[in-house]
Amino acid sequence: GRGATDENEPLVCMERVTFLPPDRRTLPVLARYSRLHVNGDTRVVGYTEASRGCKHLCRHCPVVPVYRGQFRIVQAEVVLADIRAQVAGGAQHITFGDPDFLNGPTHARRIVEALHSEFPGVTYDITAKVEHLLAVPELLMLLRDTGCLFVTTAVESIEDAVLEKLEKRHRRADFLRLVGLCRDAGLTLAPTFIPFTPWTTRAGYRELLECLADLDLVDNVGPIQLALRLLITSGSRLLELEDVRRIVGPFDRESLMYPWVHADPETDLLARRIMAVVTAEQRNRTPRREVFRRIWEAAHSRPLPDNYDLLPRAVIPYMDEPWFC
Repeated sequence: GRGATDENEPLVCMERVTFLPPDRRTLPVLARYSRLHVNGDTRVVGYTEASRGCKHLCRHCPVVPVYRGQFRIVQAEVVLADIRAQVAGGAQHITFGDPDFLNGPTHARRIVEALHSEFPGVTYDITAKVEHLLAVPELLMLLRDTGCLFVTTAVESIEDAVLEKLEKRHRRADFLRLVGLCRDAGLTLAPTFIPFTPWTTRAGYRELLECLADLDLVDNVGPIQLALRLLITSGSRLLELEDVRRIVGPFDRESLMYPWVHADPETDLLARRIMAVVTAEQRNRTPRREVFRRIWEAAHSRPLPDNYDLLPRAVIPYMDEPWFC
């Protein structure tokens, strides 16, 4: 069937899904997967989706070639049945894995209100675009009050020229505004980035590090987010850009992407150096602030500012096996 998720929104497809509760003997398997760390405690994490696909067409996103700007709502009763089964199996926190949980804000509101009403002790996290979070700032308070511990948002870059290339539909100033709104609401923001793109400069990368330090966001950002290199997948809208077509090689069927080389070899060298630092330090379970220090040292010829002062790690909720968008 087809149904609108919100007033004045285009019609979207509603998925008809039949939920089959798993055998209770299999439910303890949740404990083998990612744990949430918050305030010195750990929680068992479950996973569900309230929608599929995305109504946006960001050039770099691998969801776009599959869904082409469409998204499908999963019935609320199906989502809640899924959550009930996972809570029965020990889940204390739910990750909503929707590409953008706020594609249908009314649907999202109903889900989180019902979740909190039925399981007030269960927390959750979501992923949403900067523009969606800014469009409904009053929703930030609702998210906080219904148990949302953090919101992942794909900022990707703090350079407006790069954001335009990616067609992210937000600017650096929007990101800065969102940081303030989330702090005012008492909601933790977890920004994600693609720091190494064909348009990245070494100076621009250093500026990103400086921005995160100035905003006291170092503990909010998983170290891998400072090492990622742009992936150009099959059907990617990045291939619409002439400057991208000039640098890509033939499609690699093993890695399922188009390889590319930066015009500045030193920038590619920096990307490899940062990835090596992050890989080594995460293997050693080094705290985020210390990994950031090593990243800074690898990218900068000068030390961190004297006023480098980060929030305690225990204040920021994080997954021990974080995924990233």
